[in-house]
Amino acid sequence: MERGAQMEELTSGASGRIIPVFRNVRRSVPSPASLLRVLLFLHSFVLWFLLFLRRGGPFTSKTASAAASAASPRRRTCGGRWSRAAEEEDVRRRRELAEEVVMVPPVEEGDEGGSCRWETFVFMGPRRSALFCRSWLPASGDHLRAIVVIIHGLNEHSGRYSHFAKQLMTCNFGVYAMDWIGHGGSDGLHGYVPSLDYVVEDTGKFLEKIKSEYPGVPCFLFGHSTGGAVVLKAASYPHIEAIVEGIILTSPALRVKPAHPIVGVVAPIVSLVLPKLQLKGANKRGIPVSRDPAALLAKYSDPLVYTGPIRVRTGHQILRISSHLLQNMKHVTVPFLVLHGTGDRVTDPMASQDLYNVAASRQKDIKLYEGFLHDLLFEPERDEVGADIIDWMLRRLEQQSL
Repeated sequence: MERGAQMEELTSGASGRIIPVFRNVRRSVPSPASLLRVLLFLHSFVLWFLLFLRRGGPFTSKTASAAASAASPRRRTCGGRWSRAAEEEDVRRRRELAEEVVMVPPVEEGDEGGSCRWETFVFMGPRRSALFCRSWLPASGDHLRAIVVIIHGLNEHSGRYSHFAKQLMTCNFGVYAMDWIGHGGSDGLHGYVPSLDYVVEDTGKFLEKIKSEYPGVPCFLFGHSTGGAVVLKAASYPHIEAIVEGIILTSPALRVKPAHPIVGVVAPIVSLVLPKLQLKGANKRGIPVSRDPAALLAKYSDPLVYTGPIRVRTGHQILRISSHLLQNMKHVTVPFLVLHGTGDRVTDPMASQDLYNVAASRQKDIKLYEGFLHDLLFEPERDEVGADIIDWMLRRLEQQSL
């Protein structure tokens, strides 16, 4: 349509009157103040509606609610909270399972790995949450090259990294790993993360604890997937950047988008009112994150790997940290190595490329693996990936010694 052409007047089917829809369009545009009032009204309405649902509505029978709670201790109460007794029992069960995880993989034929010392322990986080931790140290741990602190990804746990830990120990690296809140053997509802900033803070405190126990020993931070986002944000704080030689990110969650745009609008509201609401059905088969069928089976049959529906606040927290990191990529100054598979269907490999392109870090490297999926350390070529990480750390240590 030409710019000078006159808009056709449309007919209102409701009244039969002629309504000049496009005439005087400037006068029909609401003012910013009007838009703000409308948004505040909609916000209040949505909050009221969700609160109404949370309380079960005016027609809910108290007797029926009490009977339902007695039948299932894990159900929410009328206040939307989960049974503390049920949550504590679940933590106890998971901690027992975490203690039973095999810390040292079976020795393979021709293996030159040697012996090691390993242990599990509980670290009290800043909010007095008991966080389950692991350590693997070479038997002759007097002359460690460095210590690697592992931060796992969403829904998994630190015990899954025993093979990588063994590979690191072979090269005289010590390894420490921590389960997030709500993950593995740590406190909290399984699979629920009230704030990823809590995980960032826990990571920083855990790292500081290790540095205090090993003064003078270099440290590296390693994070996978959402754990990579946590590590990158933690290392953005000067006091954390100052005590690490560098960070390693595998398949970091740097560009995460909601399944539908409306989710990004509604999630902040719902996460405040119904934070533990679960959106999607469980996927026991799981997303393909490795080309190794045995690795997939091991992951999704592991009782410590959360395979239930993602909770609203957890999902919202992932969107928040992803958005924050995207906006602050150019301010990254910590030395880093980022690794990603081009076939990853969970996180975006091009976001890792963008991080490498725009970060201000003087020492930065990227490795893209053609066709590899999300869990790089559980791919058939896991030893190759581990070797690339070790080679990068050795180069960083050599640069620091010059």
